[in-house]
Amino acid sequence: MLKTIRVMLIPNKKQLTRLFQFAGSARFAYNWALEQEKKNYAEDGKFLSDNELRRRFTEYKKEPENRWLYTISNNVCKQAVKDAADAYRKFFRKLAGFPKYKSRKHCKQGFYADPLKIKFTSTHVKLENIAESKKKNRQSANWFRLAEHERIPAGVKYCNPRISFDGLNWFITVSIEIEEPEPITGANDGIGIDLGVKDLAVCSSGHVYCNINKTSRVRRLKKKQRRLQRKISRKYIKNKKGESYQKTHNIIKSEKQLLRVNHRLTDIRTNYIHQITAEIIKREPSFIVMEDLNVKGMMKNKRLAQAVQEQKLAEFYRIMQYKCSWNGIRFITADRFYASSKICSVCGNKMNDLKLSDRMYHCGQCGTVINRDLNAGINLYQYGKSIINQ
Repeated sequence: MLKTIRVMLIPNKKQLTRLFQFAGSARFAYNWALEQEKKNYAEDGKFLSDNELRRRFTEYKKEPENRWLYTISNNVCKQAVKDAADAYRKFFRKLAGFPKYKSRKHCKQGFYADPLKIKFTSTHVKLENIAESKKKNRQSANWFRLAEHERIPAGVKYCNPRISFDGLNWFITVSIEIEEPEPITGANDGIGIDLGVKDLAVCSSGHVYCNINKTSRVRRLKKKQRRLQRKISRKYIKNKKGESYQKTHNIIKSEKQLLRVNHRLTDIRTNYIHQITAEIIKREPSFIVMEDLNVKGMMKNKRLAQAVQEQKLAEFYRIMQYKCSWNGIRFITADRFYASSKICSVCGNKMNDLKLSDRMYHCGQCGTVINRDLNAGINLYQYGKSIINQ
C-alpha cells in the first residue's frame, strides 16, 4: 500500500526564484495543452491523447520565442500537459467538470518532480535541474533543506512527487510503498465515535474530546483575524480610484499577516485532530465505527455553517480512515441515514421528535436518561458489532 508524506522545504533566495519559475512553467504548459484540446475538439469533435500533446509541445518549444522553456526541467512541463489531458478526458467520461485555465493569482502553484531523479537524505532533498549551471560547484543549488529530519526514508521507491506552494511555504509531497499491516486480533473492544459541533468527538467508551475553537488560544487568533480583515477592507476603500481598487505595499503586507493567522488557525485545528486520532489508534481497538456525515448539506445551514467548517468534520473522518488502514484496524462506516442520535442505546426505542437543541436523551419507554452524543456513540458501536457478527 502507498503512504503519502508531506514535508516543508527551506529554500534560499535563488532556490525560491527557481521554484516559482518551475511552477509558472507548469501552469503555462497546462494552459497551452488545454487550449490545444479545445481547438481540436472544435474542429474535429475529438480530444487529443497526452502522447500527441507532448509531441506537439516538443515542437512548440523549438520556436525562437519559446526557447526559455529549455531552462526548465522537461518532466515538469510534460507532466503538466498530461494532467491537462487527463482533466479533459475525465470531463468526457463525466467524472469531473470542464477543466479551467490556471490563473497566477487564484490557483495553487506547484509542479511535478521526476521520481527516478529525486534523492532524499535525512536532512535534504535533491531536485532536478534547479541549478542553471552544470558546474560541480553550482550543483549544490539542487539540494533543498527539509524542515523535518528523517521523515522521508532514503533509498526507497518514490511515487508521484509534487512540490506545491500554500501562499507562505513550499512543501514536497511524495508517496512510498509500505507493507500491508496485519489486522489487529487483540482482545480490545471496538469504539463508536460520534462527531458534533458542541464537542468534536464523543466515544462510546465515554471519552469526550472538547471543541478546540472554544479555547482562549483560538479565540485570540480569531479576534486578531477579524481585526486584520477590517483593517484590509478599510485600506482598500481608502485607496479606491474610480471603480477599481488599488493594492498598495501596506495592503500586501497586511494580507500576508492575515494569511499567517489563517494558516495558524488551520494548523492548530488539524494538529488537534491528529492528536485525537493518534490517541484513539494507540488503544488498538478491534474496529472503529463512524457515521458518514453530510457535511455539504450541514454547511447550508447558515446558523451552523461556520461552526461545522471550524470543526473540520470531514478532515477528521478522512484522517481516521487512513490511520486505521495503516494500523490494521477495521474501519466501519455507518449509513448516512442511520438515526444514531434518535435510537435508545438500552431498549432500541426510536424517538422521532428529538430536536437538535435537546442535549439529553430521555427515553419514554425504558426511562433512560443519557447524554445525546454518548448515546449516539454507543449506538454506532452496536452498529459495528452487528456488522462484524454478520
